[in-house]
Amino acid sequence: MTLRLTQLIGAHARPAKSEGWLDVHEPATGARYALCPDGDADDVAAAVEAAQAAFPAWSALPTSERAHWLHRLADALQSKLEDFAQAESRDAGKPLPLAREVEIPRAVANLRFFAAAATQFASESHHGQAGLNYTLRQPLGVVGCISPWNLPLYLFTWKIAPALAAGNCVVAKPSEVTPVTAWMLGELARDIGFPPGVLNIVQGLGPKVGQALVDHPGIKAISFTGSTAVGLRIAATCAASLKKVSLELGGKNPTLVFADAPRTGLIDQLARSAFQNSGQICLCGSRLLIERSAYADIRDELVARVKHLRLGDPLDAATQQGPLVSQAHYDKVLGHIELARAEGGSVLCGGHAAPPAGRCENGWFVAPTVIENLGPYTRTNTEEIFGPVVTLQPFDDEDEALAFANATPYGLAASIWTSDLRRAHRVAERLEAGIVWVNTWLERDLRTPFGGMKQSGLGREGGLDAMRFFTDSKNICINLG
Repeated sequence: MTLRLTQLIGAHARPAKSEGWLDVHEPATGARYALCPDGDADDVAAAVEAAQAAFPAWSALPTSERAHWLHRLADALQSKLEDFAQAESRDAGKPLPLAREVEIPRAVANLRFFAAAATQFASESHHGQAGLNYTLRQPLGVVGCISPWNLPLYLFTWKIAPALAAGNCVVAKPSEVTPVTAWMLGELARDIGFPPGVLNIVQGLGPKVGQALVDHPGIKAISFTGSTAVGLRIAATCAASLKKVSLELGGKNPTLVFADAPRTGLIDQLARSAFQNSGQICLCGSRLLIERSAYADIRDELVARVKHLRLGDPLDAATQQGPLVSQAHYDKVLGHIELARAEGGSVLCGGHAAPPAGRCENGWFVAPTVIENLGPYTRTNTEEIFGPVVTLQPFDDEDEALAFANATPYGLAASIWTSDLRRAHRVAERLEAGIVWVNTWLERDLRTPFGGMKQSGLGREGGLDAMRFFTDSKNICINLG
C-alpha cells in the first residue's frame, strides 16, 4: 500500500488544501512508495494562524514547562527509535545502522539538549557604569524552519528544538524528497498531546511552501539549511522586510593530511569523512589535500579501502553505502564525474553507476569515486558535488596547503591531520571555515557554534547561538539616583 502523509496544522492532521499530492520515491528501488501533501500558501497561512493563536500561552509557560514538553517528545521518539530508523533508511536511502545508531539518536539528543537549554538560558545584568541594566531575551513569535533532505530528522529537530525552547511557535517545512520522519514526528506530537499550534508541519515544494513561509509577514525569522542558490534568494527576500535569517548552506570541504599525520585509523577516517551517507553530508571532506612526500602511499591505501566499501540495499545491516537520494541528484553526480574526466581528471576507482542486483537493481547507486590530477581551481574542485566523490591533490608545504584549501567560494568545514600541535593551531586559524577538526571528523559538541563563512552561510546554530537567534534582546535601564 502507498503511504499517504498529512500535514500538522494546529492539532489536526490534514491533507493539502489543494488536495494535491507529490510522489515520494524509495532511493534504493526508484519506486514510489508514499504520497506527500502538495502544500501551498493557503496551508502556510493556516499554520501561521494556528501558531499565532498558540503563541501567547506557549511563550508565557515557565521554561521548565517548555522543557517538559520537549522531553516528552524526546521520550516518545526514543520509544519508537527502530520505527524511525527503518523509515529514515527507506526514505533517504541511508544505511540502516547509520540511521539507527547515529541519526535518530542525534534527533533525540537535539530535543533533550534544547530542553535543558530552555531552563539554563539566562538574562544578563550590568551594574556600576550607568545605573542598573538587565537584558531580557524574549521569543520572536512565529518562526519558520526549513530543513533539507540529507539528514531529514536530525536537522529538522536541530531547528525546531531551539525555536520551541526559546518560547516561539514554529511552522516547519521538511524536504518534499524525504518527508516521512517529519510526518511521523508530527504524529507523535499529536499522540502525546503536544500543545496545539505550537509545532506545525507543512509539507510541499520549496517554491510553494518554502517561499510562502519566507514571504509571510507573520513569520518573524527563517532558519534554513540547503543550497547556496536558494539561501541567497531567501536572504534577499528577508532583507526587504528586515526579517531575521539564519542560513546553513553548501560546502566544498578540504581535508589536509600532513606527512606526520597519526597513521592509526587514518585511512578509515578519511574514507568515512568522504563517503558517509554517500557523501551527502554538508560536512564531508570532498577535497583531500596530501603532503607530497606521503601522497602516493596514502592515495594507494585509500583507493584500496574505498574499493572494499560495501555498496548495497540500505536495509541490509552489512551495507556501508546506499543510493543517492533522487533521480535528479543521481544524474547530477554522474554529470560531475563526466565533467571531472573532461577537465583531465584520472578516476582511480568508481566513476560509474553501480546498482546492486535484486530488489535494488533500479535504484540510484553510484560507486564511491576517487579522482586525481585536477588543479585547485577546476570546477570539480570548486563546485559542490554532494555525492560519493573525493578528489586528491598533493601539496608541498603549509602555505600551499592553505592556498589550495581556501581556493573555493565555500567555507563550511575543514579537517587537519598532523602530529605537530603548533602547526595544527597555525593552520586552523588561517583556514576559511566555520568549523575545523584536528585529527578527527564530525565530532560534535552541541554547545558549540555551527555555521559557515563565505558562501557557506550566514549566522550560527547550536548552543547559545541558536537560542539567541530565536530571541530578541531588550535592555532595561534603571536610574539608581
